[in-house]
Amino acid sequence: MDSVCKTDEKIAADEYFNKLITSRRCNGIEVKLNETIGKGVYANSEFQEDELILKDQILVGIQHSSNKVDCLVCSFCFRFVGSIEKQIGRKLYFKNLGVSGCCDGDSSESGEDECVKYNGNEVQCGGSSSSHNTLPEGVVSSLMNGETALPYTDMFPLPSPISCHGGCQEAFYCSESCAEADWESSHSLLCTGERSESISREALGEFIKHANDTNDIFLLAAKAIAFTILRYRKMKAEHVDKKAKQSEPKQLLLLEAWKPVSIGYKRRWWDCIALPDDVDLSDEGAFRMQIKNLACTSLELLKTAIFDKECEALFSLEIYGNIIGMFELNNLDLVVASPVEDYFLYIDDLPDTEKEEAEEITRPFLDALGDEYSDCCQGTAFFPLQSCMNHSCCPNAKAFKREEDKDGQAVIIALRCISEKEEVTISYIDEELPYKERQALLADYGFSCKCSKCLEDSSSV
Repeated sequence: MDSVCKTDEKIAADEYFNKLITSRRCNGIEVKLNETIGKGVYANSEFQEDELILKDQILVGIQHSSNKVDCLVCSFCFRFVGSIEKQIGRKLYFKNLGVSGCCDGDSSESGEDECVKYNGNEVQCGGSSSSHNTLPEGVVSSLMNGETALPYTDMFPLPSPISCHGGCQEAFYCSESCAEADWESSHSLLCTGERSESISREALGEFIKHANDTNDIFLLAAKAIAFTILRYRKMKAEHVDKKAKQSEPKQLLLLEAWKPVSIGYKRRWWDCIALPDDVDLSDEGAFRMQIKNLACTSLELLKTAIFDKECEALFSLEIYGNIIGMFELNNLDLVVASPVEDYFLYIDDLPDTEKEEAEEITRPFLDALGDEYSDCCQGTAFFPLQSCMNHSCCPNAKAFKREEDKDGQAVIIALRCISEKEEVTISYIDEELPYKERQALLADYGFSCKCSKCLEDSSSV
């Protein structure tokens, strides 16, 4: 399977994208292949300003490990679950412990900080919680366990959390359908629970720890590989069930299973990752070798955990590097607004008398949360259609969540009127930056922008 990284040239993508667009019910667009710039998304009907162009579902995505102490969300669609009380109670519980979701792994010079485990992940514990107003442990526990109800939370209902089918107690879901979908698409191989289908739960735990300690982009790569393996097994079983007279070569089945992942633009991670500001150009070679070795270590741990002989080609370092590189270049931030923020804003907007009565109860909780009351779910994800959208420093569309968008899907909205056959573009960077800064940032994506704004700006430099 040496040609896996070049499957864009070998697999007819039109059929795949057409099916994808139909399933997303976004028939106002089409994906076209261009020999010069690769894939692009084009309008095949007119869009008005602020009109929805696309809602794209996640192919693979993760919530950042550090964010899990702040937000309890569905591990498949990333919708908030539980209740407003549970969300607030969990945050206050971990905050009272001194646990921070923003962990850089460094200890304080005084030695008072330490790391604790939460759902198998290390999170930072501060030596003191004096920087915020604390509530009694019993009050927090009562709120978290559903024994205390806050006023008006019935206006913000959340689905009850459903535990992982494998028993890992790390993944939770908003519905049985999400639990089943995640299990069938990747989690059955990546679950650390007793019913996991991994060949070594111990190795899987080591892989997850290594990813959390280094770069959680490895978790995305593992999801992509697990997704492909499970898709291959399902296609193989369906092929056997059909009792085909001529057996389909396993190589072709694997390529077909790989197709959804193959659509992303790929470069090896250690080649395309941007050089950090603190690394001198003279040390670039050593830095990129270090990144390659990091990926090699991660791959060996993953291989020990979920290796499948029939899918052996997926476990080459070349493939692994290209998968991670694809995520490095094509990912979109996964952001889901917190209903807790909406709740407190609702309280603040109540008529004066009702507001005063409600705040007698809610104010202590808001004060205890501090500025963190509005923390949203944060992660990273690969969206197959959104990843085909090209950049422009004068884009005609943007990723923007509306009030009704409560899960992790990518939402693309028109910034202005878009005519039929016009390419739909988004900005990968802050397009208000000066020309040279924009070009420097876009160089990390492997191209020089030649949009109308850049052509105009370059003439005045």
